[in-house]
Amino acid sequence: MADTSKPEGGPERDVILVHSSDVHVDHHYTPKLFDGDGTGSLRAVLNAARKASADVVLLAGDTFDCHRLPAGLLERTAEVLHEFSIPVIILPGNHDPAVEDAVYHHPAFAGIECLSVLGVTHEEAVHFPQFELEVWGRAHRDYSDMDPFANPRPRTSRWHVAMGHGHYTPEPDRSTRLRPSWLIGDEELIATDADYVALGHWNRWVKVGNGPVEAWYSGSFDYAQSVNCVRLSAVSGVMVERLPLDLPENFSQFNAGQSA
Repeated sequence: MADTSKPEGGPERDVILVHSSDVHVDHHYTPKLFDGDGTGSLRAVLNAARKASADVVLLAGDTFDCHRLPAGLLERTAEVLHEFSIPVIILPGNHDPAVEDAVYHHPAFAGIECLSVLGVTHEEAVHFPQFELEVWGRAHRDYSDMDPFANPRPRTSRWHVAMGHGHYTPEPDRSTRLRPSWLIGDEELIATDADYVALGHWNRWVKVGNGPVEAWYSGSFDYAQSVNCVRLSAVSGVMVERLPLDLPENFSQFNAGQSA
């Protein structure tokens, strides 16, 4: 892990990140949970980020349920991003990979200064010089298997955060490719040399890894019903807090009925 002492001339305050994943903006499932609003999950995440005074929001895969979404829903999503105006980094996942006809290429998202999409607007990294922060991640570029943290980017800034979307297992067995798994192992997490690794693909909230790197799944909006608030502090290092989402009053009852 990197030295967490504050460098001369570095930022005087902590850097605050909000990490979520598997938001699944869509026109079928999500609207049922948010009174017809398919962007309700995204709005809930951004509202939590606003309350936390987040500097950057990390969406670690499957922000959209698929690429076959109505234009009106995409336009509404762009409006929500404009409304909150918080810097958002999206890592395309297995549901919404950075393919040629991805939703990210819709005109509604053109010119949104607060939005960065890895693999689309940025190749693999977004740098925030004002925070001495770089966020790196390898987007899913198709629907096939891939290694989310193969050939990690070397640390180039005071704070180094990695994003990945896939399935954690301590010692991945890649001898068979019977089905895509997008495996992530302990050695790969350690090799990122990251201060924090924002993971997506699992619905539950959990810390993973058996090394020194802080690697967390945020869980999905409907199962975990929370986001990770990550504080990067020159004094205290990396601190992770779970923050609840503000959800409709009938959300838990409906969701319990769906999973029964």
